[in-house]
Amino acid sequence: MSDEEADPDDRNAGDTDGDLEAVLETVRERVDPSPDERERLRTVADRLAARAEDAATDLDSGADVLQAGSTARDTWISGDRDIDIFVRFPPELNRETLERYGLAVGHETLPEGHEEYAEHPYVKGTVEGFDIDVVPCFRLESATEIRSAVDRTPFHTQYLEARLDDDLAADVRLTKQFLKGIGSYGSDLRTRGFSGYLTELLVVEYGGFRELLEAATEWQPPVKLDPEDHGQETFTDPLVVIDPTDPERNVAAVCSAANVARFQHYARAVLDQPALEYFEADDPEPLSESELRAHLERRGTIPVAVRFEAPNVVEDQLYPQLYKSLSGVTQGLDDRDFDVFRGTTFADETAVIFAELTVAEQPGVERHQGPPVHVTGHAKGFYSAYADDPDTYGPFIEGGRYVAERERNFTTARGFLESERLFDVGLGAHVETALKDDYDVLVGDEITALLAEFGPELRQYFEPRP
Repeated sequence: MSDEEADPDDRNAGDTDGDLEAVLETVRERVDPSPDERERLRTVADRLAARAEDAATDLDSGADVLQAGSTARDTWISGDRDIDIFVRFPPELNRETLERYGLAVGHETLPEGHEEYAEHPYVKGTVEGFDIDVVPCFRLESATEIRSAVDRTPFHTQYLEARLDDDLAADVRLTKQFLKGIGSYGSDLRTRGFSGYLTELLVVEYGGFRELLEAATEWQPPVKLDPEDHGQETFTDPLVVIDPTDPERNVAAVCSAANVARFQHYARAVLDQPALEYFEADDPEPLSESELRAHLERRGTIPVAVRFEAPNVVEDQLYPQLYKSLSGVTQGLDDRDFDVFRGTTFADETAVIFAELTVAEQPGVERHQGPPVHVTGHAKGFYSAYADDPDTYGPFIEGGRYVAERERNFTTARGFLESERLFDVGLGAHVETALKDDYDVLVGDEITALLAEFGPELRQYFEPRP
């Protein structure tokens, strides 16, 4: 995807509105489900919901069933195959009984399904090409009474069903495709972008896709929206959208500052120069070895990588730990004067903490500047700490302060990364365990060994876009 904007002289500015409408019409043709597609989904969803309700009411006469998610609100994109069936049980049930009943209903609804676990277990399966989740929850009067996150979902469905008409639902589909195209769709902890529910709320709040884009170009983070005027002011995230069904929750809490800024950037770009490319996800080609070597020669930095077997945990557990470990490792490098230029992390079968350094080797000594000599207490303590150390140059006085030059613990970045001191930095728990099992350190041209597994990620790193 290109973020370059054409020279204004190369296009007729007066045609921008018409160009945008033409682009959006093409996108609508791609993302709007066909009547046949809608009918197939509706037939499967209705049949499974009826089956789930029969099974649930056999267990508890107070149970009921509703369909949730984008397919229930007609905000799903053509090709999406997800059907979420929520089985609601009376709040008098205890958690253990809810889970047991929920699994029983799930298996009755999806005989070929399998169990998965979020905050509590549910059943997942495939029927006629559709991905089905049968999720138990409590039937509550208010989202503020929830006992787990899934209890909130039916309230979201009810709130939006009352506010989404056909035009707004169509604009939600446009917005989702735009967010997918720019790489900012998804509330998973790898992407840290815009969830489906957040996208729907934003379209409803601003009254359409174009209106949302125009508003976003003027956002001044932190942006705070409160659709139901709850008056909640405690959130400090870059984008705050108070959940209309639960004033204690920011729907946009997971959305990173980078994704808010990315949305603003591409909102301006598509309004200034409408193009289909903003709605098309860009899967980069793997970086070749010759391209990688050319980047390294041009940049003159020193790349380093710590590579290890990826912990066997779901991405929503893995990526927060990788981000924490990246921060810890880069801070450790910076603290030892191996100045970090930029860094990232990625994972597949193996995981990598990657950084570019401006300096990868240091002299055998480092300066340690002490207090001014006239600050008696601290000055005496500093002087006495180094005065009798045979490995220290000094202490001596420079500009009214004590200075000591002492032996450096690590003269190379590799030496630090291969040492036990690596485990002194902030690491994610599963990452630390994996590193203790085994890891490799790659420096300089050695990072070409990453290309086979991470060629696309390295292209994104060395050829960055907003």
